[in-house]
Amino acid sequence: MAALKGYIVIDEEICKGCGLCTTACPVHIIELADYFNSHGYHPAVLKEPDKCTGCTMCALICPDVAIEVYREPIKKGV
Repeated sequence: MAALKGYIVIDEEICKGCGLCTTACPVHIIELADYFNSHGYHPAVLKEPDKCTGCTMCALICPDVAIEVYREPIKKGV
């Protein structure tokens, strides 16, 4: 089985800035932005994408279904 690299996409317009994903992330790479979305919330943002494992904890806890998780094989020797 090939090793997988994860990454997430956060829909900043859906996110209400509850912060649940920031506490659920085991590698602590999600934080709330210092800017507002069009609804007046500080959305969650991924601060260190290279450290994402694709564990899905953030997406599972998100009450607004604002996070999508993707996984791709790690390319070796590139």
